[in-house]
Amino acid sequence: MYNKALEAKKYIETQYIGNPTTAIILGSGLTSIMDELYDKVEMLYEDIPNFQISTVKGHVSKLIYGKLEGKEVLLMSGRFHYYEGYTMKEITFPIYVFKLLGIKNLILTNSCGGINTEKVKPGSIMVVNDFINLMPTNPLIGKNDERFGPRFPDMTEPYSLELRKLAKEKAHKLNIEYVEGTYTGFMGPYYETKAEIRMIKAMGSDAIGMSTVPETIVSNYLGINTLAFATITNMATGIQKMKHSHENVVKMANLASKNLALWIKEVVKEL
Repeated sequence: MYNKALEAKKYIETQYIGNPTTAIILGSGLTSIMDELYDKVEMLYEDIPNFQISTVKGHVSKLIYGKLEGKEVLLMSGRFHYYEGYTMKEITFPIYVFKLLGIKNLILTNSCGGINTEKVKPGSIMVVNDFINLMPTNPLIGKNDERFGPRFPDMTEPYSLELRKLAKEKAHKLNIEYVEGTYTGFMGPYYETKAEIRMIKAMGSDAIGMSTVPETIVSNYLGINTLAFATITNMATGIQKMKHSHENVVKMANLASKNLALWIKEVVKEL
């Protein structure tokens, strides 16, 4: 993993001159932030050594270097999911590369289903304060490389208190409504059953999706400060009355994307 990440790092560094310390990973339909970047350099995943390609609609498969509010950032338009058939190591490989590139702060975004009807509804943006991993494995399984991180990383604060505080301050400044809550990572690619949602609700989860958790585990392992925004695009099975469709998820994400882009811009300005 270390040598593969080093190979990708060396290629990426030939594509731009700069020193970004913040990376952003975009979820389905959450692409408005791309329009806010300037001095952009786009790199196709297929050209980056050892990167995979996203196969999901709403994900573009490009790594973009650019500036946001005067700050240099790396942006992943398109993430990898366990349900695509990739291993957990492949899903989270870009995070290892970010570490070698000097990234200190990681902002994750996703589109997901709402569970807690007292807190979220379609269109809500949730600042994630904790996670539940319901995927059948995690990316740290296997031999540990101490050059990256410890064998048993702590998860007391998977989402940085400092970054969450900053995000909430910026939301108040922009008059953007938000909630805080727990996100559950589910393997997919099918939408959960009613029985599964009842179980997950009983666990204390506010929203559920098919990403974010693997990246969060690895970013904490690597010592990268992490912030996550979950956009509620639909209510989960048994709560919403109509059947699910990915097209509706992307449509709702696009509607929320502009507010989220403004919000992320304000956060990045302070990093």
